[in-house]
Amino acid sequence: MTASLPKDWVRQRKRDYYYRKAKEEEYRSRAAYKLLQAVDKYGFIKPGDVVVDLGAAPGGWLQASRKIVGEKGFVLGVDLRLIQPTSHPNVYTIVGDVTDPEIIMRIKTILPRAADVVISDISPNVSGVWELDHARQLDLAQHSLRIAASVLALNGNFFVKVFQGEMLNDFVKEVREQFSTTKLIKPKASRSESAEIYLLGLNYRNL
Repeated sequence: MTASLPKDWVRQRKRDYYYRKAKEEEYRSRAAYKLLQAVDKYGFIKPGDVVVDLGAAPGGWLQASRKIVGEKGFVLGVDLRLIQPTSHPNVYTIVGDVTDPEIIMRIKTILPRAADVVISDISPNVSGVWELDHARQLDLAQHSLRIAASVLALNGNFFVKVFQGEMLNDFVKEVREQFSTTKLIKPKASRSESAEIYLLGLNYRNL
């Protein structure tokens, strides 16, 4: 029974609409559609924007962001893993840890100006212990918020993955203090059985 699970998982993945769509449209991950759907509805990334993508590997969100910002925008991807370069000169990637205090200065050095948007799809290595995974996810979201608060321009936007759980409300309150509008979003491309949702902060106040 246990031995058959990986094969079942592979078959289910191949049947997944967004997995197949990503293959057909040459996105590096199905996650690209989560971002595209959220932006299509809420418009928080625009042509010409400067975007910082945290936890960017393998690069699906980088591709989606570049599609939106176009040739006049700029996208910087940050991940612990090396990200395969894209063919676009205005997409830059670095290997870095969002929990490293020096990452903010590294990001600022690369950006052409203050960021218009910070997006974060970072997830922890899931242990299967829900309380622990929830806490780890919120910790990564906190680090993403810290970076956003340091690199965003006034009225910039923030989009971050969170896991549902008892600690989420406190994090939402923290984001609400720094952004004029906050929304919890479950994109259609996010699997219904997944506990992941996304928190959107609009119009950074730079208090």
